[in-house]
Amino acid sequence: MSTFVLVAAALTTVVLVILWLALRRADITPGVDEAASNVRILRVQLAELRAERDAGTIDAPTFEASRAELERRVLAEAAPTASAAGGRSLRGATLLLLAVPVIAVAVYATLGNREGLDPSLARAPSHFGPQDVDAMVERLAERMKADPSDPEGWLLLGRSYMAMERFDAARDAFAQALQRQPGDAQLLADLADATAMAQGQVLLGEPEKLIAQALQADPENLKALALAATAALLRREPKAAAEYFERALRVAPPDSPYRSGLQDGLHQARAAAGLPPAPAAAAAPSAAGTGAAARLAVRVLLAPTLADKLREGDTLFVFARAAEGPRIPLAIARQVVGPGTQWPVAVTLDDAMAMAPQFRLSGFERVVVGARISRSGSANPEPGDLEGQGAPMSPAGSATLTIDKIR
Repeated sequence: MSTFVLVAAALTTVVLVILWLALRRADITPGVDEAASNVRILRVQLAELRAERDAGTIDAPTFEASRAELERRVLAEAAPTASAAGGRSLRGATLLLLAVPVIAVAVYATLGNREGLDPSLARAPSHFGPQDVDAMVERLAERMKADPSDPEGWLLLGRSYMAMERFDAARDAFAQALQRQPGDAQLLADLADATAMAQGQVLLGEPEKLIAQALQADPENLKALALAATAALLRREPKAAAEYFERALRVAPPDSPYRSGLQDGLHQARAAAGLPPAPAAAAAPSAAGTGAAARLAVRVLLAPTLADKLREGDTLFVFARAAEGPRIPLAIARQVVGPGTQWPVAVTLDDAMAMAPQFRLSGFERVVVGARISRSGSANPEPGDLEGQGAPMSPAGSATLTIDKIR
């Protein structure tokens, strides 16, 4: 219960006590005093009536009739009247006292800010951090478990997990969404992407089947075309890859962050297939990329509080990915580390370390550099991994980041 509710309840209690005492003094006691006064007057009149009889002013029958009337009036003005008046006043006071908190609650429910009673909602936006995002995603996951019928909710959950690099969970969420919207091309492409990332960033196998289904549902789906081109390169089918790249460039918006990567991939695929360069309209580099090879010198530090977490044989992954765009690493390096490793570790990332030719450092204006120490040696993030991430920066130059948290 919030402090506001406790204070409001205490103040309401004080007001009700004061109001009760005031009503008792104003309404109940005066009613009793007035009844007693009337009885005294009637008794005086009875005494005067007896004096007149004794003086012979009235006869006996008149005295008896008058005395009977006065006695009736005395009984009517006595205790029962005071009790009835007090009862009426007590009932009225009780109704009034009950009405005060009821009316107050009704007015606040209509005009008040009920969200202000929740401290988590009342916090300033500047206090919103990664833990809040994790909590929101978990609440969404619980909501989807309680009501799994909403495909949009599953889609949002899947994309949230992709941003958090929880690829297994993202794959399951996209699969749930696809069950409720079968044949949706974008969902099929998203599921293919998440499945590939979950199985070690490999598009061959199940992801390829999903990509084919996506293109059958929508031959112009940009993500499915880009994934199909990458898969064709991995199968060593550069001519097919070039065709997919050309189709993707035809449907990509002019300001799409994917264009430079697609253009670079098209150039690489045509060269590998022995084809001449693509026409200038298709192959000209966009504003997003410089076309020149990019090199990024990275210094990786380990937080002192995590030094005792290192084990012999742990693997350090250093990677860069687009600040906006595909989640696939643009360059990745790995090396074995252990308790005896000298920090900082220096690593150089460049276009030669790209996982796919169309997604390279030089194809993007801004990148994010990250580092992860894996116990299993897998590039996929796992619970217990040690992680660190830098801020968005240029794909060429130098960067320093610190591994300072446990996944």
